Amino acid sequence: MQVEALDHINIITGDLDGTARFYESLLGLERRDAPPPLTPQTAQWMFDAQGRAIIHINSLDCARTYDRDITPGDLTGALHHVALRLSGYDEMKARLDARGADYQENVVEAIGLRQIFTADPNNVLLELNFFGE
Repeated sequence: MQVEALDHINIITGDLDGTARFYESLLGLERRDAPPPLTPQTAQWMFDAQGRAIIHINSLDCARTYDRDITPGDLTGALHHVALRLSGYDEMKARLDARGADYQENVVEAIGLRQIFTADPNNVLLELNFFGE
């Protein structure tokens, strides 16, 4: 047994459409309806360029197999951040600046990494990683 990759993250939100639009416009992910029995009104999945559903977005009233109390808006709760590997550092900064987003930058020179930290509409902290840029 071995871990092959991070499969996806799941975000519970009071604004399904706004959250999906955020990931679509900022990261260029493709928005699709989640598979049944989920409905388009309660679940949207965001796909990367390789066709992987890496972000699952669910409304507060979406049925969940493992249900627990959720409070959207608290900065990522016990989960500190979600890290995504990207390319196009300058384009990302321009997108964030255009939307007036709050973000912080960091450089890890030893491994050739530039980072941008920003929050999504639900206050999920994103770590956007750009290697070699």
